[in-house]
Amino acid sequence: MANSLILAAAAANKSLLAAPSHCHSFSLHSNCPPPHHSQSFPYKPFLHLHSLSLTSLHRRLIPVPALDSDVPHPLDQGSAVKVKNNRSKEIEEWDSWTAKFSGGANVPFLLLQMPQIILNAKNLMSGNKTALLAVPWLGMLTGLLGNLSLLSYFAKKRETEVIVVQTLGVISIYVVIAQLAMAEAMPLPYYMVTSVVVATGLLLNFLNYFGMLSAGIWRFWEDFITVCGLSVLPQVMWSTFVPYIPNSILPGVISFVTAVAAVVMARTGKLSKEGVKFVGATSGWTATLLFMWMPVSQMWTNFLNPDNIKGLSAFSMLLAMIGNGLMIPRALFTRDLMWFTGSTWASLFYGYGNILCMYYFNSVSGKFLLAATAGLVSWIGMALWRDTVVYGYSSPLRSLKELIFGS
Repeated sequence: MANSLILAAAAANKSLLAAPSHCHSFSLHSNCPPPHHSQSFPYKPFLHLHSLSLTSLHRRLIPVPALDSDVPHPLDQGSAVKVKNNRSKEIEEWDSWTAKFSGGANVPFLLLQMPQIILNAKNLMSGNKTALLAVPWLGMLTGLLGNLSLLSYFAKKRETEVIVVQTLGVISIYVVIAQLAMAEAMPLPYYMVTSVVVATGLLLNFLNYFGMLSAGIWRFWEDFITVCGLSVLPQVMWSTFVPYIPNSILPGVISFVTAVAAVVMARTGKLSKEGVKFVGATSGWTATLLFMWMPVSQMWTNFLNPDNIKGLSAFSMLLAMIGNGLMIPRALFTRDLMWFTGSTWASLFYGYGNILCMYYFNSVSGKFLLAATAGLVSWIGMALWRDTVVYGYSSPLRSLKELIFGS
């Protein structure tokens, strides 16, 4: 789901700047555990998914409640879930395939991101810096924050393939931001601060992944992305409906103060156990909700300015649908509600939803829509069916029930 956030960031920025709706071509597209879950992991070499033993696979079979979705799962953690020996091979194989699907999401996301980077480079080399003003740096910055938050989330869960997706997302956004800074389309002080945050975030996630970071430093980083995420989300949601509501930074300010207070209370023991857990789950869910809001913002723009639908690329929307769709089987298999929610929403409402809008406004053919519909329905159906078979259930509803409510 990750790189869709990059794609959708421009839609958010259009609202933030209260500019007339126009679809820009660009490419884009966490959680904080409670204190008792924040310790660094002892270093263990990453085990290839296809060679995991049945015992190590247990940790992948534990449904992840909404408020526990950020809690790391060490590879040697046991589970109350019992798996029949005659299903262990099927589970290992599907575990390996879902990981490969997630890793394969890099292809559509890279295809989605490279055209904007190449176009910016051409404009810079030709001296046409004005052209880069069309790329919204504030939206890019929002997407960058979302990717960093999700990178931290998946780094804790040791989802290596998705870590690569998120890392490439962070790097690709930063490249675009660097190009904007060179074109003076982004203020230099903001670029310098962004550079420090990106370098720090990548370094800390790398060190934490390999168990080389102290718990205190990691907690500070998680608190930082929690505060940033909580500050940005309400502001983006509010700004979507400007000028129909007053243009104000009040939602962001209120959210910032609330986020700081919540983090301080959680770290000083002033909250209940459930309260601490809620704060711990905030940053990942905030990043997910932020990128889930982007299709809403885009469709609102399409509704207000139907002519601007012509500025959308059907191929880009198809790539967004495919990239996020490739992550759905993995999210379902690992029973990660946050991941499943974000990936499914992006695939259905950002990718497919915009294709549907384009068909309604005669921007794509009926054959294109039919092919996209058949592909998406077949893929989600296959994921549900295969998950049901692997777990030995009689209905996919059992898998969905575990995903949402736990076992």
